[in-house]
Amino acid sequence: MPSAANQVKRLITATHTAVYRASKGKVGGKMGQANICLLTTTGRKSGAARTTPLNYVPDGDRIVLVASNGGSDRHPAWFLNIEANPSVQVQRQNTTSSMTARVATADEKSVLWPKVVESYKGYAKYQQKTSRNIPLVIVE
Repeated sequence: MPSAANQVKRLITATHTAVYRASKGKVGGKMGQANICLLTTTGRKSGAARTTPLNYVPDGDRIVLVASNGGSDRHPAWFLNIEANPSVQVQRQNTTSSMTARVATADEKSVLWPKVVESYKGYAKYQQKTSRNIPLVIVE
């Protein structure tokens, strides 16, 4: 049985997702200055569609996601799902697109990381909190 904290996290995620979809991103599409998208992956074990609201950084025609998991020593489930199947759906406001996700190379990350931290200063603290190298995911 999931812990109480995990149950609360799942409830918050489900509520955010439902409100985002119903309002076409007008509610839940921004948190402060951060842009929020809905990322739908295929569960690596279940094969079921899994949707997660995530902060994203626009980068031309592509977006950048941060697999920070709040600075946890474990990768987020959505990241593990992408490793197993990089085909994803991304909803930004009223537009949903089929896209492909991949982990940024070290060179790409060195260019993108400052932009990511500028979009949300907490990412720098998350990286300090964990020994795990927080991956950036490019979705195009």
